Amino acid sequence: MNYLTEERKNSLSSEYVLGTLHGRARLRYQSLLVAHRPMRQALWRWEKHLNALGAALPEQTPDPSVWERIQQRLGFVAEPNNVTSLDAKRAAANRWRWLAAAASIAAIALAVVLMRQPPVTPPAPSQVAVVQGSAAEALWLIELTESNIQIQATSQFAPLPDKDYELWLVAADGRAPVSLGLLPESGRASLARDPLFDRVDVAALAVSLEPPGGSPTGSPTEVLYTAQLVTL
Repeated sequence: MNYLTEERKNSLSSEYVLGTLHGRARLRYQSLLVAHRPMRQALWRWEKHLNALGAALPEQTPDPSVWERIQQRLGFVAEPNNVTSLDAKRAAANRWRWLAAAASIAAIALAVVLMRQPPVTPPAPSQVAVVQGSAAEALWLIELTESNIQIQATSQFAPLPDKDYELWLVAADGRAPVSLGLLPESGRASLARDPLFDRVDVAALAVSLEPPGGSPTGSPTEVLYTAQLVTL
């Protein structure tokens, strides 16, 4: 199927912005964003068009406990001490089921953010993304702050020998993906926040498989995963 016809570009881009594109179709669309400038341009046009419809909506700030619960569900921090062993087993059993629904929740949250007028005086809110593998397992947790990019690799990630994993910013305006640096294969790491985050709409973050040291060409060699930033 030719996804670059005008009809398909508009259909997919509008559904993506509205948050109604789900599952494999959404992942396939994010891969198309990385590879094709016309698709990124179509996304930028639809974001510009649909964002104007929500410009008058009042801003709402989520409770700080939202971020804490997300980290607990993903297993990055311990559950509260009052959780019984039975509760812990049930939580572990439900964790992957929750992750399967996380993409839909993130899409809805992103749609609300895109259609909401951005704040003027308060500092930029924290943004997060969960990079998931083919089986919906969490591989990296990414947090974008005002000054840097904080990244946590999970125990689910199994690196390939003699390969590095590079993080890319995919802008919605059609420009080529921009490298943000190499991802950690274990533990935590911090990357510099690229000023481009403040100047463009971010369509997605992408992870590519690269030779040691990163891409030799300045472009992603093999895109493995994509993820969306969600504002908390």
